[in-house]
Amino acid sequence: MSIHAYKKKSMQRFYYDMALRCIKALNVVLIAAPFVLSWYGWYASHTASPYYSRGNGLVILIFILLYGIFGRVYGALQISFNRISELVYGQVLACVVSDGILYLIILLLSKHLPNPGPLLLAFFAQAVLSAIWSLLAHKWYFSTFPAKETYVVYDRKQSIDNLIAEYGIDKKFKIGKCVNVEMCLAGKLKALEGAEVVFLCGIHSHERNIILKYCVEHEIKVYVLPRIGDVIMSGAEQAHLFHLPLFEVGLYNPTPEYRMGKRLFDIVLSLVGIIITSPIMLITALAIKAEDGGSIFYKQCRLTQGGRKFFIIKFRSMRADAEADGIARLSTGDSDPRITKVGRFIRKVRIDELPQLFNILEGSMSIVGPRPERPVIARQYEKKLPEFALRLQAKAGLTGYAQVYGKYNTTPYDKLQMDLMYLVNAGFALDLRIIFKTVQILFLKESTEGVKEEDDEENDEKVQRRISI
Repeated sequence: MSIHAYKKKSMQRFYYDMALRCIKALNVVLIAAPFVLSWYGWYASHTASPYYSRGNGLVILIFILLYGIFGRVYGALQISFNRISELVYGQVLACVVSDGILYLIILLLSKHLPNPGPLLLAFFAQAVLSAIWSLLAHKWYFSTFPAKETYVVYDRKQSIDNLIAEYGIDKKFKIGKCVNVEMCLAGKLKALEGAEVVFLCGIHSHERNIILKYCVEHEIKVYVLPRIGDVIMSGAEQAHLFHLPLFEVGLYNPTPEYRMGKRLFDIVLSLVGIIITSPIMLITALAIKAEDGGSIFYKQCRLTQGGRKFFIIKFRSMRADAEADGIARLSTGDSDPRITKVGRFIRKVRIDELPQLFNILEGSMSIVGPRPERPVIARQYEKKLPEFALRLQAKAGLTGYAQVYGKYNTTPYDKLQMDLMYLVNAGFALDLRIIFKTVQILFLKESTEGVKEEDDEENDEKVQRRISI
């Protein structure tokens, strides 16, 4: 690339980044404005000791920081990837959390229960402004920055077209062409000319490094669909031994402080959760009993850390004879005839999972970790994916990385990779991020979709395809 072309591309990227940052900054200003009005119009004068200008500014700054943090967690400003509805949903959730925390702060400052009315009015205004901003920002973005020319480089052709459609790559990127890696390298990477974005699917390390260097040199953005080894490698720490730059590679190696803190956090949060949700659990138990007179709870053998077996507790959502033949079957979602009327509702709102708080309290599970599998299903997965057992290095969780970033019917291979991403990056910050992210997916239908029973063979083919590409 010539110096002139490099400078031109660099300036274009600079203006692109600045324009996008200004649009996002406008969102923060719009969302903060209703809170500022409610603070100055009501709460500032009703605190026990009213602030001067610096104190008022600090309260507003706290709101902006909270909205920025939770907006990032919920993808509230990801214009280039999210739909308008997803942008609004993420921003509204960020507002709910930020306004809620500020209300608690106002409660402490007022030393009495403050009137929630002004803050509720501010929230409704925030929701309206969020919808307007999302609509206009989305329209502006895709009219100003059309979908980028995207090439897909693959190792094996095996249903690569189906894979693209399956994961929605073609919805966000303009797929120009799909190129086999051998043909790409044989032509000295001329096949990549004109690409703005490149997806690398299942490319081995040597060939991948050649393509990566080319893309970096020509300022082409690269997305890599990793293999299991790549995910494990992503958690490597830098080391300097024998006067050599090294990577220290491991999987799940938490510090003693993290282990003890995580267990304390599990105990406290599960106790609080049991107390708060006890009325909901009581009503659910009565509803299940009234519908068919069967047992309230459903116990099932699952695997946790080190392959240890334990019995997970759930509210029963299926008929009592759902697995009378003793054969383990995955749920087929809303179409599953075994699900009761009460069960269909409690599954949608995740109430059936609440009794697992007792599993967490007694130590079989954690709040965050890989979801526990049944031994028989785990063995089925391990026949095709021996690495599936790596998930058992950590304690099973009520929610996890694969649950908030995947879907119910995401293939076992992809769920495994997401669980491994958690294991190599485990820490308090990631745990909190997953907990708050869980709130976002509670009412998203795609996170509770079932696996169609008649498509079991097709699902196996998906696993094999994801392993091989």
